[in-house]
Amino acid sequence: MDAGNQSVVKEFVLLGLCHSWNIQFLLFLIFSILYLIIVFGNALIVTLIIIDHHLHSPMYFFLANLSFVDLWISSVTTPKMITDFLRENKTISFGDCMCQVFFVHFFGGGEIVLLLVMAYDRYVAICKPLHYSTIMSLQRCIGLVVSYWITGFVHAFSQRVVIIQLPFCGPREIDSFFCDIPLVVELACMDTSTLGIFLNGASGVLGLTFVVLLISYTYILLTVRQRSKTAVSKALSTCTAHITVVVLFFGPCIFIYVWPLSIPWVDKFLAVFYSVITPFLNPAIYSLRNKEMKNAMKRFRNCCMASEVSI
Repeated sequence: MDAGNQSVVKEFVLLGLCHSWNIQFLLFLIFSILYLIIVFGNALIVTLIIIDHHLHSPMYFFLANLSFVDLWISSVTTPKMITDFLRENKTISFGDCMCQVFFVHFFGGGEIVLLLVMAYDRYVAICKPLHYSTIMSLQRCIGLVVSYWITGFVHAFSQRVVIIQLPFCGPREIDSFFCDIPLVVELACMDTSTLGIFLNGASGVLGLTFVVLLISYTYILLTVRQRSKTAVSKALSTCTAHITVVVLFFGPCIFIYVWPLSIPWVDKFLAVFYSVITPFLNPAIYSLRNKEMKNAMKRFRNCCMASEVSI
């Protein structure tokens, strides 16, 4: 993804999270540990769902995809942030910056659609249980997965095509630890009011999606109240985990893209939350609140121990 415009600026300077070397070293240790947990936790969920036949259902199929996306959302920005903690000159080339913009919105846009798909799956499972296996067939699940990858690509590609045509002739400092559209647009050497309308439209879709998801889960919870206590308890556990993930994902995104606060330290905190904390918390949310996932982990641990004993 080489830059196609004739920008004077060939690289950007990332100001990072702070300037103190002592704090940066501490952050290096913290985020290195968090990133290792993100990779291990999300990879473990994907592995368990693949190898454990008890988890071969649409809900866990989509959960495996969510963990896969979370792993990559974090990997687009976090390794660069971690290595920059040890560098005095935190620069990123124009091409790498555009790559970050593309992949952040590719995986982020895909996750928005995936969360909608997961809400639809829970709606069918709880509100139409007798037709669940028919509606959520393997072909439909694969089709839904393909649809969110395509949506993510179209969203990211459209954003990148617009951004890469902007002229950049200075300044070149980005007050964050990675390249994102609002921060890059601010550095363009032209009036970006027209572009702002396009970006506001995309932000409006983000806010509308969040409202739709909240309405959907509210409807599901109201519907399940009419069922037995066992069904209510199971549905509440599942939906609470889903709602928590939705709020964790959309909360920072709304304040970054829909209603930006324009307070540098708040923007950095939200960016960290979106790219590090949410992918870190999602595996814990689903594994700790889900009985099937707990049992799968026990079976996996027992299998590993049995293998060690036999060796």
